[in-house]
Amino acid sequence: MSTISTRRSGAGRSTVGRPAVGGRSGRSAPSRNSLTHPPRTGAVLVAPAIAFVAVFVLAPLVFALYISFTNWPLIGPYRFIGLQNYLTLFQDPTFVHAIGYTLLYTAIVTLPILVLGYFLAVLVRARRRGSTLLRTVFFLPYVVGLTTLSFMLVLEAQPNSGAVNMVLHWLGITDGSTAWLVNGPLATLLICVLVVWAVSGLTMVLLMSAMQGVPDEVYESAQLEGASWWQTERLITFPMIRSTVALSVIISVIGSLLAFNQFYILTQGGPGTETTTIVNAIYNRGFVNLQLGAATAESIALVVVIAAVTVFQFWALREKD
Repeated sequence: MSTISTRRSGAGRSTVGRPAVGGRSGRSAPSRNSLTHPPRTGAVLVAPAIAFVAVFVLAPLVFALYISFTNWPLIGPYRFIGLQNYLTLFQDPTFVHAIGYTLLYTAIVTLPILVLGYFLAVLVRARRRGSTLLRTVFFLPYVVGLTTLSFMLVLEAQPNSGAVNMVLHWLGITDGSTAWLVNGPLATLLICVLVVWAVSGLTMVLLMSAMQGVPDEVYESAQLEGASWWQTERLITFPMIRSTVALSVIISVIGSLLAFNQFYILTQGGPGTETTTIVNAIYNRGFVNLQLGAATAESIALVVVIAAVTVFQFWALREKD
């Protein structure tokens, strides 16, 4: 009897006195020199991305800032002139006109892009027969791109031979000989219609994805409460996709402020400077007039304005608790 008790107590003492393997939790502590996760693995993995950003983003930005403080002529000697390029930004009448025209163009296209994109998203968000085909058709102009569509419109907007004049003549709206691209207001109207048609597909995809994330139970509860379609969209759908709406508006505004391709291809800023956007004016000053220092200063000012507009829009359209 005493022998058994001694063995038990001995076993108990040996169990209590023996430390647990790997610490209190019983798990082995991770090795500082692990072969699969060495200490510098994270730094090595992000190094290519950091190097890419440093070489292709930060370095050009710093160099552009330096150029903006000089009278860099693109070809030939240059000298440091300080803030002169920034102080004389608004003394160029072409640049001032381009600012006003770009703001007008942005104001014209932003709301139609959002409204049409929202309508298309409502049309194709349900998983019904034919929705996939409609999504593809509506999104296809954005995939083709504004550059390609602009080249096509150059041909289709020709007087007497283009499809635009033929259709309008068939409808009895014009006589079929309208020269769209040599008239400032008509060219602006045509470009705005092109942009709204081409870009609404992207807004549709963004809003449709957000709408499909709204729980079905919410809509079912609204139906039980007797809510109409308009009340459901205004009080349920729109508030729940507010952040996506903000993203869509920001993308549209930034794209409008940076508009270049469609204007350069269709009108080249003409007639005169009537349809010259900010980026058109910067391009002409830098690569036509060879005033690269002044053009760089205008570019940096544009970047700062776009950043400020983006921050304001995120703040204005933020989700409120």
